[in-house]
Amino acid sequence: MLKGHQSWIFENKPVIRSTATVVGPFEGRGPLANDFDIIHGDSMLEEESWEKAEKVLIEEAAKLAIENAGLTKEQVHFYIGGDLMNQIISSSFAARTLTIPFIGVFGACSSSMESLALAANLVNSGSAKFVLAGTCSHNSSAEKQFRYPSEYGSQKPPTAQYTVTGAGAAIVSTEGDGPVVTSATIGRVIDMGIKDPFNMGAAMAPAAVDTIQAHFRDLEIEPGYYDLIVTGDLSKIGYEIACKLFKKHNFPIGQTEYSDCGMMIYDYETQMVQSGASGCGCSAVVTYGHLLKRMRKGELKRILVVATGALLSPISFQQGESIPCIAHAVSIEAGRSL
Repeated sequence: MLKGHQSWIFENKPVIRSTATVVGPFEGRGPLANDFDIIHGDSMLEEESWEKAEKVLIEEAAKLAIENAGLTKEQVHFYIGGDLMNQIISSSFAARTLTIPFIGVFGACSSSMESLALAANLVNSGSAKFVLAGTCSHNSSAEKQFRYPSEYGSQKPPTAQYTVTGAGAAIVSTEGDGPVVTSATIGRVIDMGIKDPFNMGAAMAPAAVDTIQAHFRDLEIEPGYYDLIVTGDLSKIGYEIACKLFKKHNFPIGQTEYSDCGMMIYDYETQMVQSGASGCGCSAVVTYGHLLKRMRKGELKRILVVATGALLSPISFQQGESIPCIAHAVSIEAGRSL
């Protein structure tokens, strides 16, 4: 059901029946390592290229999520997914392997919550019973496409971020035990004129703030409704800008805990990640791994996950275009048997 201008209320409360997270070795050395299902010891995953390794990440996460739900892939009605590669090849090629009817989405790093919101909408409306939502990224494939290949050894400024090597997937269903998706707010494209691909956090922060404010305006609730509001991958620079924007707009973000997935997955003291983490896999593995694990433990009852994305491409950058950004918010609450 439409609520306000850009939000959906899911009155049937679709269930996140199962999740799965797969990460690389660098993520396995971070503070959230115990919350991931599979940690690979080799970022190549015994494949011939970074891109092929990325495809394996989402294939493994998808298959494990289906298995954890007690389903077979033949029972899953739709797979909604996306990634950062040209023509979302990681997700598309994984869909080739899975042979599940596929809906490809591209919201850059916001794709994790974009896919979850769409999956919940399909289930809530009765258009599907089981939907797989999943996203992935790989540090080396993203660096090669958007900045400089890792082998080039270029120095990065403090504003730069480290793309997560990982994939997260969830099965959204009309039935089962688990957290429920109660609402979603679809973001607008916001472009503040930033052109620097090494300053994604600053580019995305205004979009995150815009979507968060729209969510509370549409639903007519206060930030204190949630135990935690978490953005996707603004990291330190973008997080600080978002906090300043909330203050400027007199938005009472201080009523609840506010954090960012890009600041949670790595250890700033021991891992050189500049401003923090980014990538489609960032908010996916932190949400489907760490945050939902905390929810299952009873530490969190209501969370709002606001995945953020920079909608640039190598072509747009080469043509001197600024970076349009977007953010999608999904409300997840403790549900059945939690």
